[in-house]
Amino acid sequence: MGKYELYFLGTCACDFSPRLKDELRDSFDSDARRSSALLVGESLLIDCGIHTLESLRIAIKDTRKISDILITHLHGDHYNADNIRAIASGEREPLRLWVRKGANIGQIENVEIIEMEQFRRYEIAEGISVCGMPANHDPNAHPQHFLLSLGDKKLFYGCDGGWMLNETYNFLRKSAIDLAVLDATVGDYEGDFRAAEHNSIPMIRLLLPSLRTIGALSDECEIYLSHIAPSLHVSHADTVKIAEGFGAKVAQDGLKITI
Repeated sequence: MGKYELYFLGTCACDFSPRLKDELRDSFDSDARRSSALLVGESLLIDCGIHTLESLRIAIKDTRKISDILITHLHGDHYNADNIRAIASGEREPLRLWVRKGANIGQIENVEIIEMEQFRRYEIAEGISVCGMPANHDPNAHPQHFLLSLGDKKLFYGCDGGWMLNETYNFLRKSAIDLAVLDATVGDYEGDFRAAEHNSIPMIRLLLPSLRTIGALSDECEIYLSHIAPSLHVSHADTVKIAEGFGAKVAQDGLKITI
């Protein structure tokens, strides 16, 4: 099967740099991150928050090619109805918006809303399917992680969620994921109060060996950290060095990789 490009349009938690409003309006910067979003190929977008339209413009991506948007949860930095409406506007086929079942978001013009049952696999396009799994985050936001099949490769996207719920963890047994994008909101220290809804670097150090033990990750699985709160971390360059110590990489806005 062919390869898929993954384009990190944003990798931030909620503490956005004021630099985004002035000198960085037209560029990406590793230490001034925008709201988390990932573009898979040209047609599949994961999350559409407050900066996603701006990021698509900087990345020179044609929004008319986006056919599907997967929403991890309904917090404003991941779900922005105005930006989704803008992507869906104009002469184009209806946009499909995938949310967790029970997320009552109303109607958006030219948007087909699909409520996902958890642990059920959905075909998005030829060679692309997705399964949503409950995430350990604000339940009122209807959070979910995603396991995507991209041809013969598997991508796990787990931003905004601390650790894993038992049912999600067990569902991933023997999945042999090829690439995992993990929430890393909190930096390399212990005692942060967000542990019940966000990962810290020490939590990730503990989680990865367990995921390998149950066969959730393939032997060659690449790990990328995203959804990073700059105010809770050292610099991007120093975070890269920390992550190298446990075999992970750190995503940054504008990063392109293939799977």
